[in-house]
Amino acid sequence: MNEVSDKSNDDKPVDNLGTIWHRGKQYRKGYTTGSCATAAARVAALMILRQQIIHQISIVTPSGVTLALNVEQPLIEGQQAVAAIRKDGGDDVDATHGMLIFARVSLNDSGVITLDGGEGIGRVTRVGVGLPIGWAAINKTPRHTIEEGVREAIGPNRGADIVIFAPEGEERAKQTYNDRLGIKGGISIIGTTGIVMPMSEESWKRSLALELETKRASGLDRIIFVPGNHGERFVSQQLGIDANYVVTMSNFVGYMLQEAVRLEFRHVMLVGHVGKLVKIAAGIFHTHSHIADGRMETLIANLALMGAPFELIQAVDQCDTTEAAIELIAEQGWQAVHQQIARKICGRIDQMLRFAKGKPQCDAILFSFDNQVLGCNRPVEEIVKDFMEGCR
Repeated sequence: MNEVSDKSNDDKPVDNLGTIWHRGKQYRKGYTTGSCATAAARVAALMILRQQIIHQISIVTPSGVTLALNVEQPLIEGQQAVAAIRKDGGDDVDATHGMLIFARVSLNDSGVITLDGGEGIGRVTRVGVGLPIGWAAINKTPRHTIEEGVREAIGPNRGADIVIFAPEGEERAKQTYNDRLGIKGGISIIGTTGIVMPMSEESWKRSLALELETKRASGLDRIIFVPGNHGERFVSQQLGIDANYVVTMSNFVGYMLQEAVRLEFRHVMLVGHVGKLVKIAAGIFHTHSHIADGRMETLIANLALMGAPFELIQAVDQCDTTEAAIELIAEQGWQAVHQQIARKICGRIDQMLRFAKGKPQCDAILFSFDNQVLGCNRPVEEIVKDFMEGCR
């Protein structure tokens, strides 16, 4: 596939993502705002270098999928260019579906690449979202892919100032949770894989179960469930366990645990950010926020049972994110609550599967945004050792 095309494709939408099939119905995949920003920045840089309008650009997403995307509203002004990519969520339509994500790139001789957000991109105003206060809400993976894409285009010696903007962003953000998370003034540029999977629950659950069946058929009898890609990276980088043992469970914790029992897995490890897994300690086995939340309430209840001061409990109650609560808990020395929560997660799972035959051994490891182990039901070294010995 050619990297760029100078031929207009405005009337011919690009769709090279593929689909998921379930019960005779086709579900189309999409691509993230992060992929849009990356493609827009890369093509803007290339247009400056070539002094030529480009109408199509291809990028390789973090998941390895190559996207060929149509470029809209391209403009070159000397050593500056602007380009836009239209977000397409596939059959997972969200608040940003169909909007234009722009990048403005200015080249210079500094050798340094800078990245910021402009109109319609939110600003971080509170701790807890994994970015410093005051930064544009462009998450870590998109930041890396945007900068990498521009660096590949301009070479090692040139510098570039990149601004991502979205004129519709402030209005569209009203349909998101950004305001509750302390992200003000616009949307977030997000995405860990670059691809949006269609979230029809039945088709998505079945596709996850199919992966689990494939693992079992290959001879594996122990598995690690993670909510998403952050968990998968943690398993390989921090625990040193091969990613082949990892399966994404998304929000479908109960369903995937039952599938693991059906397939006779002997050891199941749950690894994820505390903000997702803490819900299981309250007996919530579908962890999407539209089903149930209870994160702060679960933290508060367990802190109270441990005898934490009322002032800390009140402060945690005012937190908008679990990451912010983690900081408060650590400041006052009550980190042991995370071990208690990990043990309760395993207890809840044991209770849910109490009538199952051949229940698997279960362990839980909770981590923070900065990839630190916060809590586990037993020492993490012991969990990893047991898991790996069983793999031999």
